[in-house]
Amino acid sequence: MLPTVLQRFTEVYQSLAKDNLSTLQTVYSPDISFQDPLHQVQGYAEFEAYFARLYTHLTSCRFEIKNLFYQDQQACVIWIMTFVHPRLNSGQPVRVEGASHLQFNDDYIEKHRDYTDLGQMLYEQIPVLGAVIRTLKKRAVV
Repeated sequence: MLPTVLQRFTEVYQSLAKDNLSTLQTVYSPDISFQDPLHQVQGYAEFEAYFARLYTHLTSCRFEIKNLFYQDQQACVIWIMTFVHPRLNSGQPVRVEGASHLQFNDDYIEKHRDYTDLGQMLYEQIPVLGAVIRTLKKRAVV
């Protein structure tokens, strides 16, 4: 049976939106340590502020949990994030695959680290730069 904190995690992320970011506090420790490819934050206040800044610039953002593995007090969550940012990909949806490594106790997630392809998420969505990166990726394939 899935630990309660992981059940809450999947529920919160699958319904997360600009107007309900406070639901994150039901999942994360006051001392949460969070890291993704661009940022590192410590403490819940800084963590929620980080999410608030992200959602301010997005037209929409949705998470789909594809798989979740856990053992003891650790979990790996495989997800797909689909977001719309007016300045990326001509304002069209961007789909990014990623994974989160979570460390938790009975009540809260204490550490959360995201792994994702920053090129897929950001660099490839920028006009001109995106075309260059996609060309380089094609040439790098052996």
